[in-house]
Amino acid sequence: VQLQASGGGLVQAGGSLKLSCAASGRTFSTYAMGWFRQAPGKEREFVAAISYSGGSTYSANSVKGRFTISRDNAKNMMYLQMNSLKVEDTAVYYCAAWRSAGYRGGRGDYWGQGTEVTVSS
Repeated sequence: VQLQASGGGLVQAGGSLKLSCAASGRTFSTYAMGWFRQAPGKEREFVAAISYSGGSTYSANSVKGRFTISRDNAKNMMYLQMNSLKVEDTAVYYCAAWRSAGYRGGRGDYWGQGTEVTVSS
């Protein structure tokens, strides 16, 4: 599976942004997918994950109620709708995939290049 994240940019605090992750490979619809982020000077951290069918989702406490993860298996796409953005959401966002139907923690088995999100005050 090859992954490519896009949709990052500069947004004011309180604003919204939608990230996309395009996946190649016929196995996309059988893999759990997710998003991680890495802020300058910090370690990469988990943001959200979604099961292969989209039936189960998981979010970090820091983004609960503000970020929504979704996927469209027919299009081999995954999304992260980010609302009420905060300055501390500034980071490079990466999409990841697990070789399992459900999210099983850890850092994923496949990674794509990141897309940068900058939230200004």
